[in-house]
Amino acid sequence: MPTPAPVLVLLLQVLSTWFLVGLIWTIQVVHYPLFAAVGEDRFVAYEASHARLITLVVGPVMLIEALTAGLLVIARPAFVPGWIAWTGLGLVILIWLSTAILQVPDHTKLANGFDPGAHAHLVGTNWLRTIAWTARGILLGTALWWSLRGA
Repeated sequence: MPTPAPVLVLLLQVLSTWFLVGLIWTIQVVHYPLFAAVGEDRFVAYEASHARLITLVVGPVMLIEALTAGLLVIARPAFVPGWIAWTGLGLVILIWLSTAILQVPDHTKLANGFDPGAHAHLVGTNWLRTIAWTARGILLGTALWWSLRGA
């Protein structure tokens, strides 16, 4: 029987990641495309509200996900292969780098007013995070499935 601490880490990983998978798909398919429909007269206020409110939702969960991704590498249950833990951590790093290098600069441009180029870049590059989070969800779902099967 696995020790409780690594299993709790895995459970927190699965919950935080799947929350973020659902959120990123909503943002990618619904929220970001609708930026173009806000209207130039209201866009600056809309973008400011978006940045403030989305940070309140996503920030704490991303921190939990990053912390537990690191912990899963250090203290993983025996039924979780090392490659899943390391790949998952690598994907978290990719997501954070993408956020810092690609999406935050686009939001900074958009904070000054709607910019079709920055908007298109934001929507296009956000697919990287969408795919990376989805891959994390599948990896962790697989690990959880193995744990439930007693593998």
